[in-house]
Amino acid sequence: MAAGGSASALRRAGNEEFRRGQYGPAAQLYGRALALLEDAGEAAAEERSVLLANRAACHLKEGACRLCVADCCGALKLVPFSIKPLLRRAAAYEALESYQLAYVDYKTVLQIDCSIQAAHDGVNRMTKALQEKDGVNWREKLPPIPTVPISAQKRWNAPSAAAPATDAPPGSTSQGHPDQIAAGVERARTLKEEGNELVKKGNHKKAIEKYTESLKLNQECAAYTNRALCYLMLKQHKEAVQDCTAALRLDPKNIKAFYRRAQALKELKDYKSSIADINSLLKIEPKNTAALKLLQELKRA
Repeated sequence: MAAGGSASALRRAGNEEFRRGQYGPAAQLYGRALALLEDAGEAAAEERSVLLANRAACHLKEGACRLCVADCCGALKLVPFSIKPLLRRAAAYEALESYQLAYVDYKTVLQIDCSIQAAHDGVNRMTKALQEKDGVNWREKLPPIPTVPISAQKRWNAPSAAAPATDAPPGSTSQGHPDQIAAGVERARTLKEEGNELVKKGNHKKAIEKYTESLKLNQECAAYTNRALCYLMLKQHKEAVQDCTAALRLDPKNIKAFYRRAQALKELKDYKSSIADINSLLKIEPKNTAALKLLQELKRA
């Protein structure tokens, strides 16, 4: 096989595209490299794991959090307790508001290397979110946190010269330092929370600015649906529709996105589309009282 078509060459090319911010092309290159290694078996397990983790980083950057989770799970199946896929999966779970699963991954990372600040910050955020969601007994509802074997801790804490710097996964620094992607997600979350506080104060215009900044760093469902709510309050209904549509591309079963888009479409007098959104919502959550009420209003319109 020509060197240009080898998996390592494709991986390096993918890394370069990633650094340029071309996440879609980078993901395609990692996918091609994975296809070349499909029949390599255990001999290429580590390389395949890295490629999956790299592609997961692309998905995370593009807001395709479920694809990110899938690739991270694949990477961890090949090489259990790898730090980068654990951090990226945690960030994806966090963006999907699956806070229990994110907490477990962040805690697992800290078992492997307790010096990773991104994991400490993630645990703190998830603790706060879970306390708000589940109350004082939130720990009782957590899935089990896996015990990391000593061998895995030694493997990831030991320096390695196995791969040159040009093959390092994109968007990250050496082991023991915060992952830049997770840091970007963390900053995006901070901006989103600042937007949420502004919404509580009724300052929807300023909140939109915060959500917009957040979305530049990380395309997250909740930031889109929250900004859509602001647009609804400001009677910018077309913009609300656009944001809800973007949210549904990321999470096709997002209740808030269906409901808020239905509200916006109602105001735009597109009753047929609004009813279709409510019906889609009710297939997911049949007893949603707000949706049932809106459906009755639409039928009278």
